[in-house]
Amino acid sequence: MSASTPHAAASVAAPAPAPAKLDLLELLAAIGAAQWRDFVGAAERHGLTGMQARVIAQLVVAGPLPMRGLADRLVCDASNVTGIVDRLEKQDLVHREPSATDRRVKNVVLTDKGRETIRRVRAEMQATHGALDTLDDDDRAALYALLSRLRPSMEGSA
Repeated sequence: MSASTPHAAASVAAPAPAPAKLDLLELLAAIGAAQWRDFVGAAERHGLTGMQARVIAQLVVAGPLPMRGLADRLVCDASNVTGIVDRLEKQDLVHREPSATDRRVKNVVLTDKGRETIRRVRAEMQATHGALDTLDDDDRAALYALLSRLRPSMEGSA
């Protein structure tokens, strides 16, 4: 059957229009909120608040950070970070050490126990794992590539 016949032309669907940015923003917000609920629930099962788990997760990504750097990443006041880090230190999940470049600055450093705890929290995020399990290998690779392209500009704007 040639492409010029009516039947062949009818079977070729026009590509769907690209979603509007607002639609993408709404979708990202919904997914982010659901992932956050899952993260907080898993963190609570390990005796952590969502914010305490976020501190640990930031240290996994960024390595040791000064208190001000943590506050900037968490978008909160440095005085709030002090209390969070105090509680994490009591659980041996982080410790403070002087900065190699400025002894007045204390860096927050993740302990092995902290690294293992956040690994278990992420492993127990059942809703998020379930959602990702609906994707095949090609879909996961494509999603990873897209999110990897967005990450630098999103983190750079913070």
